[in-house]
Amino acid sequence: MARLPYFDYSVLDDAEQDFFSKMPKLNIFRMLAHAGSIRREFIKLGAAILSNQKLDPLLREMAIIRTGILCGSTYEVHHHTIIARKLKMPREKIEALSAGSSSPVFDELERLVLRMTEEIFEKRKAGDETFGALAARLSHAEMIELTIAIGYYQMASCFLETFQVDIEQ
Repeated sequence: MARLPYFDYSVLDDAEQDFFSKMPKLNIFRMLAHAGSIRREFIKLGAAILSNQKLDPLLREMAIIRTGILCGSTYEVHHHTIIARKLKMPREKIEALSAGSSSPVFDELERLVLRMTEEIFEKRKAGDETFGALAARLSHAEMIELTIAIGYYQMASCFLETFQVDIEQ
């Protein structure tokens, strides 16, 4: 059960009501609405991470789901598993994200992405070996997009867990 009540959009001005009326009906947005002036920016950054980037969306979702698992965020894992399925990520890979980079189901690039995710979570940065191996395979833009996604979804997971945001019915 959420630690704070979900926001009542009806108290917002017309422009803000319009903004939230276009959003998916997700509890994360109903909790974020309390954030005043930063709510839109937080949501826009998440939307930017999920759209029109150079990083392969399957690699992005692997990193996001692994981040959610490491952070203990069932909400994040739930919603991004749905996205991964829509992207046609094989079921065995989705299931193997719990084991992470040690799982043999992943190819070399996927293991490197997961290893970088794990290292950033554990040490706040990727080690030289992992970074170098991944930088040899991804463009500069992809490396930065991956790192931003991992960091953003750590923050989102902390938000979700702190406020105990409920998974929608």
